[in-house]
Formats: sequence, structure tokens, C-alpha cells
Amino acid sequence: MKTGISIFGLFCLLSVFFATESYAQADTTKTQPQKLYVITTNDGGQFQGQIISQDAKEVLIETRDRGQISIPKFEIKEIKEINQSDLTAKGLYVPTEVFATRYFITTNGLPIEKKDSYILWNLWGPDFEFGVSKNFGMGVMTSWFGVPIIGTLKYSIVLGPKVSMAIGGLLGTGSYAQPTFGLALPYVALTFGDRKSNISFSGGYGAVFFEGDANGRGLLSVAGMTKVAPKVSLVFDSFVAPKIGDLPGLIILIPGLRLQTEANKTFQFGFGAVSYDGEFAPLPIPFVQFFRKL
Repeated sequence: MKTGISIFGLFCLLSVFFATESYAQADTTKTQPQKLYVITTNDGGQFQGQIISQDAKEVLIETRDRGQISIPKFEIKEIKEINQSDLTAKGLYVPTEVFATRYFITTNGLPIEKKDSYILWNLWGPDFEFGVSKNFGMGVMTSWFGVPIIGTLKYSIVLGPKVSMAIGGLLGTGSYAQPTFGLALPYVALTFGDRKSNISFSGGYGAVFFEGDANGRGLLSVAGMTKVAPKVSLVFDSFVAPKIGDLPGLIILIPGLRLQTEANKTFQFGFGAVSYDGEFAPLPIPFVQFFRKL
């Protein structure tokens, strides 16, 4: 009899235990946050929300502000899961900066991948940058007259979760207008932060060659950017050439604003100030730039 009671009691305990465990697991499943996605279409549009269903023809997504939307598969360029780190306290999705590897005139330690290839339109001319392979990029920049022509190289090394370093250089020529003119600028950049917010310190040595003569000096830069809204970033850039001997010091400061008009397009403008031999003056022409992914 005692044995029967013991077996019966053990059976009850086990039943309660498994029932509680099953309930806890079911309850945990219910409280887990649903995955959020951002769908980018071929024309640059974006839809954010929970994917309800999808098949070979279309994707049905429940958006936060527009309800359920059915998107044909042939119109979809990318489907990306949203990380919790990309959401604000109110659940607003803040994407990473598309062109975070670049400021106004300088670059940083963040790697440029194949998908990050872009063209930068300046008032003075175009700048093409290509992600050749993982962490390695190449580019070419020039004026609207093709003088000078400058090639760029950049290799990035990820040192930690939010620390990156880049080793690169610029090599240019006066092309058809002045073939005896050339320039070279090897540099190293150290960047702290990510594609939403970062600060970068870089240094290099700029050398100029003309008709057999060469001159050079060290160059420094401090730059950074931070995303303040889903489509708005504050950007700061600088260019410093310290005074050496009879050569006066040169400082250029450029604060500005970056507006991401579409998923693959960005407009950027800023107003610069220059100090030549200790005297500051505003630059008469603003920096106006247009980024577009290739």
C-alpha cells in the first residue's frame, strides 16, 4: 500500500512538473518578440514590419503605419532582418548610414564592401569608389576637365566590435594638362564607432612632384558623424597641414548635414572655414555633394 501511494505521489509530482514546464515554454514562446524586417524595392522604397507570409510570387508584410502590404517578388531588391540595436526606445527603426565610410574630403577605417560601391558627385567633379573584395576598395576621382586624375586604395582591418583601422593611399597625375605633375598621399586612419556614429583620426604624408622636384609634409585629420534621425546625420570633417619651417600652417574645418533621400541616395552639404598661417576665413563656396550607390 505504501508502495502504491509512493508511486501515485511520484506520478502526480511528475505530472505537475511536466505540465508546469510545458506551460513555461509555451509562455516563453508567446512573449518572444516577433522578428521585424525591412524590405527594399528596386526603386529604393522601403517597407518595415512583420512578414506575415511569402511565396514564390509575393511577400505580405504588416507595416506599422500602412497596415498590410503585398509586394511582388520581382519588385524586391533586398529583405533584411532588423536588429534590436537598430530600434529606438519607441520602436522606431534607424538604419545604419549607407555612406558611413566617407565624410566630406576624408575617409575612415570602416571597411568598404562590394555592396558599398558608390559615386560621389562634387561641384568640382566626380569620385568613383568600388568595393573590390572584402575590406578592400579602389577608386578614381577627377575634375570636370579631367585634371588631375587621382587613384585611391584602401584596406580596412577590424580591430574590435567598434574599432577599425585603414591603410591606404592616393596617387595622382596632372594628366594631359601637366604630365610632369604628380602627387602621392599614403595614410593611416583609426576609427572608433560604427556606421551610425563614429569618430576618426587619420594621418599621412603628402608629397608633390613637379618637373623632377619633390616637396612634402605631414597631414592630419579629425572627422566624425552621428545619425540623429532615420534619414539625417551630422557630419564633421577637417584637414590640417602643420606649419613646417617657412611653410605656413593650413587648417580646413567643415561641419555639415547629410540627408538620406532614398535607400541608395544621399545629399550632403556643409560650410567650411580655412585658417592660413593663423588667420581664419569662411570658404566662399559651400560643399555640396550627392552620393549614389552603384
